[in-house]
Amino acid sequence: MFPVDPERYALYLGVMAAMAATPGPANLFAIATGLARGPRAALIGVAGMNTAMLVWYCAAGLGLAALAQAWPSLFRIVALGGGLYIAWLGVKALIAAARGEASLGAARAANPNAAFRDGFAVQIGNPKALLFFTVVLPPFIDPARPMAGQLAAFAAATLALDGIAMSGYGLMGGALSARMQSPGFRRAFGVAVGLILLAAAALVVVRE
Repeated sequence: MFPVDPERYALYLGVMAAMAATPGPANLFAIATGLARGPRAALIGVAGMNTAMLVWYCAAGLGLAALAQAWPSLFRIVALGGGLYIAWLGVKALIAAARGEASLGAARAANPNAAFRDGFAVQIGNPKALLFFTVVLPPFIDPARPMAGQLAAFAAATLALDGIAMSGYGLMGGALSARMQSPGFRRAFGVAVGLILLAAAALVVVRE
């Protein structure tokens, strides 16, 4: 038997598709990574964000989401930490643009681990994740069915739809990375990347 009621699952897919396509910290980060580091790094960053989302699902399975809801001050620290980290990346991009440094593009693109790490940090501190597990997901859970199977089915849909949306955003930015060879173009996009990351940091803090 399918672990989730088909009607509930279809409704969940519609809601999740809309949420995945909505610009937020994760999608803004994907665009910024594509612009600054290229399409390959953007996809690696998406993998990092999806890994963080999988961690959130494991936390939900262990009841940690309920704990975070009971102690919102604990998550506020995590959210603020994530926001400060994203802001730090944005400030670094603006400084690099002001100095005309080429590291905004090619140098960071050569380090895939950095893209994965940054993507993981963005999503693990994203308050949208807590909102998702404490507000959006519960109505679709059927208490009469095994919890593990339901979480696995919902996780598969979430990771797939999030991955498609974030990859699309990231590749859109990555298509422009070849233009980064021009110093003037690189400086202009360095400013754009910095502002995008600062906007993402603001969303992480405001959308708590």
